[in-house]
Amino acid sequence: MGSYKKNRRRVRWVIVITMWTFVLATILGFIAHYSLLEIHSLIISFMILLSVIALGIFSDIIGTAVAAADIAPFNAKAARKVRGARRGVYLVQHAEKVANFCNDVVGDISGIISGMLAAIIVLRLVSLVPYPSAEFYVGILLTALVAAVTVGGKAWGKAIAIRQSTEVIMMVGLLITQLEKPFSWLRNKSNI
Repeated sequence: MGSYKKNRRRVRWVIVITMWTFVLATILGFIAHYSLLEIHSLIISFMILLSVIALGIFSDIIGTAVAAADIAPFNAKAARKVRGARRGVYLVQHAEKVANFCNDVVGDISGIISGMLAAIIVLRLVSLVPYPSAEFYVGILLTALVAAVTVGGKAWGKAIAIRQSTEVIMMVGLLITQLEKPFSWLRNKSNI
């Protein structure tokens, strides 16, 4: 009976995360595509591209850190009421889902959107260059650059996430705690 319930929960999680991925990818893809069509500056376009790549790298760091973290330091810090530790405990307790969301959902969406953004930038760059084969070479060069920065950034991030998983998750826990502050009145209202 216990394994049946676990399997049902897993299947439910897979369905929910699949739907969330579709919704997030649609929204973020639309925003990124629309913003690049409206922004005609190549510098700002490259900054948006780098921001999307950075989002993928940082989410990968969080996902890897939560999978590598031990819960004991977070329990000890939460007992001493260290800010962010309670959220750290929650993240580590739900490591499978957090890692899936950060590494797969956000990481993969970032990779897909960065590829789309690179293609749009290539089309802009090609329009500036009069050579007929420019699209081929610029496309390959920019695609290789995006892939290299993404893979190199994730490799660097994974090393940090594994060695300093507690510190990474504490920072994320503190950030979540800070972001919850403006909405604390909602939580207090629901407890009444």
